[in-house]
Amino acid sequence: MKSFTATKSDSGRRLDRLLGAMFPKLPRSLMYKEIRKKNIKVNKKRCDAGYTVREGDLIELYIGDELLEEKKSYYDFLKAPAAPEIIYEDEDLLILNKKAGTLCHPDSHEYVNTLISSVKRYLYEKGEWKPESGAFSPALANRLDRNTSGLIIAAKNAAALSELDLAIKERRIEKHYLAAVHGIFKEKSGRLDAYLTKNESTNTVSVTDEPAEGSKHISTAYKVLDEYGGLSLVDIDLITGRTHQIRAHMAHIGHPLVDDGKYGLKYGRSRQALCSYSLCFKSGFELLKRLEGREFRLDKCEVLTKFKERKYI
Repeated sequence: MKSFTATKSDSGRRLDRLLGAMFPKLPRSLMYKEIRKKNIKVNKKRCDAGYTVREGDLIELYIGDELLEEKKSYYDFLKAPAAPEIIYEDEDLLILNKKAGTLCHPDSHEYVNTLISSVKRYLYEKGEWKPESGAFSPALANRLDRNTSGLIIAAKNAAALSELDLAIKERRIEKHYLAAVHGIFKEKSGRLDAYLTKNESTNTVSVTDEPAEGSKHISTAYKVLDEYGGLSLVDIDLITGRTHQIRAHMAHIGHPLVDDGKYGLKYGRSRQALCSYSLCFKSGFELLKRLEGREFRLDKCEVLTKFKERKYI
């Protein structure tokens, strides 16, 4: 006999599909027979194979243990760093502080030591996510370049990810960045519009004032917060979210980011002075309504600290 309580990641799945994924040694024909014989119950009651599982359901199987050996898998994510830095957590999402140098997702060189792998390990070890059930896999709703630090949202379930994706697209989640850049701005605030073209082979982008073949429109708003020694600390509101947009757009107008080895002045360093330091949840949420009006902010991020302490070149 075996019993378990359905988690949020199990919710919404058909009972037979959930049991089939969890117990691969249990033949389907026998499963349906035992359901009819009331040897498989949900919340102490008779159930149907097509029952839609809900979080908190007690599922009991009065079947021989030899058929209920759970699927055993080896998970690469268990090698990832165990605890991402969590700024906020509820039943639907995590807001994390990604350190510069950490990948959001695997690439051709690094598969395990990534932010999403740490999220998966964290939720797996908490018992909130069971990959063997074949349910939704935790996912990041936004991403940052490897050497950009700051706030990332991770969704724990499909409903949260869907709402977050739409909210980001419709700018119901406002993202602000801090950047240390070269030069002093004549206009201390403004909105910049241009066109960005991506080069897949070099993983770089170029910015032009006029449309080019394959280009996409970009818009970047900025406000100067501080200045010293020919450098400026700038708050950037990313109105469109294209690859390397802030780095390339700032370089295009003559204000490349400090330490940006790809688009800026090359000093042999590659950790650009850029941090996603603020996420503001505006109105229009359903599932995540409790977050409306809340701002999550990093007031001690490296970019701000180094600028205040005059530690940039």
